[in-house]
Amino acid sequence: MRIRTDDEIYRVDAVWLGPPKATFPWRARYVAWGVGIPVFLAVLGIERQIGIGFGFFSTAWAFVITIALTRIITSKISHERPLGAVFTMWWRELHAPRERRTGTGGAASASKIRVNSERPRPRPRRRGRSQRGAAPPPPYPPDSPGRVRRRPPAAVGR
Repeated sequence: MRIRTDDEIYRVDAVWLGPPKATFPWRARYVAWGVGIPVFLAVLGIERQIGIGFGFFSTAWAFVITIALTRIITSKISHERPLGAVFTMWWRELHAPRERRTGTGGAASASKIRVNSERPRPRPRRRGRSQRGAAPPPPYPPDSPGRVRRRPPAAVGR
């Protein structure tokens, strides 16, 4: 027994071929028309902002750019991934936190270093005990936990 799925329903694109008795020579889905018209208006607006005047060739290039952008956008859209989900994914990807590959801060500069005009003088020595022959003070007090305690070597034989 063969089980039929509903995949064939989704394989059929909702396509508008044009007005009756005057069909277009191309096939475009309704989604492509819905995406293409705002993209065309946006491209025309960007052309005007750049300073390109309204003429035949500027409009023709806007039409070509619109077709390219619409094809790119609609190639990402399907019945499983609608236009709203694609824009939401794009928006979240655009505003996601990124790893910083460069360190914060800049080159080292000597402008923040304080410099004294006089050279520091050595401190006077204490005269209480003789410096020669005196053992240096132990690094840790005798009962301190930082002091290393060594065990006697183990006996070699029995």
